[in-house]
Formats: sequence, structure tokens, C-alpha cells
Amino acid sequence: MSTRKHTALPKAQTLIEALPWLTRHHGKTVVIKFGGNAMVDEELKAAFAQDVVFLRHAGLRPVVVHGGGPQISAQLDRLGLESEFKAGLRVTSLETMSVVRMVLAGQVQRELVGLLNQHGPFAVGMTGEDAHTMTATKRYADIDGERVDLGRVGDITGIDAGAIEALLDNGRIPVVSSIARSTDDDHVYNINADTAAAALAAALGAETLMVLTDVEGLYADWPNSDDVISELTASELEKLLPDLASGMVPKMEGCLHAVRGGVRTARVLDGRVPHSILLEIFTDEGIGTMVVPDTAGHDAATAPQETAPQETAPQETAPQETAPQEGARTA
Repeated sequence: MSTRKHTALPKAQTLIEALPWLTRHHGKTVVIKFGGNAMVDEELKAAFAQDVVFLRHAGLRPVVVHGGGPQISAQLDRLGLESEFKAGLRVTSLETMSVVRMVLAGQVQRELVGLLNQHGPFAVGMTGEDAHTMTATKRYADIDGERVDLGRVGDITGIDAGAIEALLDNGRIPVVSSIARSTDDDHVYNINADTAAAALAAALGAETLMVLTDVEGLYADWPNSDDVISELTASELEKLLPDLASGMVPKMEGCLHAVRGGVRTARVLDGRVPHSILLEIFTDEGIGTMVVPDTAGHDAATAPQETAPQETAPQETAPQETAPQEGARTA
């Protein structure tokens, strides 16, 4: 009997450690950008689905936004079409856009919805096109001062979060593919999933934006050091942006946009770590890089009650896509 009590005690301690965070985040909206290795590793995908459903049962309101860079590239290869990137973004011809749309809404989203719904009738798949949730305009790249046409690559011009709010109010978990229609030309555009997640988090007034990637976080002095920045302010991040690798830029720009748009914290997490979402939200240590506003709300954003969590943010490839990159920050 005493042995059983002794063995179970660490489990109780873990639950108690989570209590202030459960209290802090109850009823809050959390937007999670699903990407990186977590998208292609079967065990990590299953762990991700468990984490998201756990958040839902713990009283949070999770929203998942996803791209699908590896899956899109694989399908293009099967069709004999070239994957081309410029300025870190996928050049998206009309033919490529058909593949992007099919893979995101018909493959990646369907699989993710299925994994989540193994745990209950929670997940509902949609794209940015549905109910005009996301509207976009054509995006051009600037390469050495020259304007470069990327094809059907878009920038978000508006968010109508009504459909997502209705799903959240109904206890569902929206799973959103990062494609959007333009009201200018009625074309469908490929949107960087990091950018889409950040814009949606701001529109929803989310408590937190979480971006899963394939590195530990934002590195303080990469490649000279692998020390990860656990926390930094929006202004500190803005100063670092010009020196970040192209794949990391959309993630960190997304974090910056989110916190300046009213999101309390934005975090980049190492999606290669199983249950990284739970470790980040419900433990004192955290595992990624966290971006906070410049205001006095800084302390409130990091501490639930007594303890302030330390977090680091990873970096990864952006599917629309950006080529992979790394970065992390320290508190």
C-alpha cells in the first residue's frame, strides 16, 4: 500500500503544478499552428491530437491552423511538378494551387480531424475560404529590390472569425487550412500558415498563439551558440528580425503581429518533443521561446499566480511555404 502511494505521488505533484495554469487559462482561446516534424511523425501526430483534446477537456478553447509543406512537396513530386521557393515562399502556379488546395483541405486537414475525433466529436475542418473566414490579396516578393511574382501566394487582408467563434461556443475544435479567397479577383490563394495563425489569434482575442516547429526555439546567437531565448518582448524581437533566417521570419513576424494585436503571449515550441503543448502551458518551466508585449502586462502575461513560466520558442519551415529555419530566445 505504501509503495503504491509512493509511486503515485509524482503524478499528484504534476497535477498540482498544473493547477494555477488550469485556473489561468480556463475559458481562454488558444490558437495552435500545427507544423514541422509533428505533421509527419505518426507518434508526434497522435500526441498532438491528445494535447489538443486535453486542452478542450481542461476548459480551454483550442483552434488549430495548419499548412502542409512536406505533403504538398511530396504530391507535386508524384505529379512530376517542381517545388520552387523564392524569398522563402513557395511559388504557386495555378496548377500548383490546385494541388495545395487538395492536399491541405483533402488530406492534411482530414487526417488531423480524424485523429482529434478519435477522442470524441470535437474537430470540425474548414478552410479560410469558408464563411469568408480569411480574405486575401496577391502577394509579391522583393528580391534584391526587384518585385517578383509568386503566383497564387497571398497576404491576409481580413478575418471574419464568426464561424470559428460559433464552433468554439458549441464546444468544437476548429481545424483551419491556410488558404483564402480574394475579394478583388475571386482567386484562391496559398497563405503562409504562420501568418494565418497569427492573424486569426489576433482576431479571436486569443490568450496565446503557439507555433510548433523543428527547433528548440529562437537561438540567441545562431550558429555560434545553441542557447535558446526563453522570453523576449515585442520590441526585442523586432530588432532581431532582420538577422533571422528566411524560414524563421514568418514565425517570428507572426508572433510579433499577434502580441501587438492583443494576444497576451506568442510561443514557438519544439514540435519534436512529445506533448510539447502541455509542457508549455501547464508547467512552470515551459519548453520554447515566448514573446510578450512591451507593456507592464509583461509580468501578468508570464505568471499565472505565484510562479512565472519560462518558455522558449522553436522555429521551423513555413508551408506556403517558407523554407525551414531556426531560432529561439531566452527569458
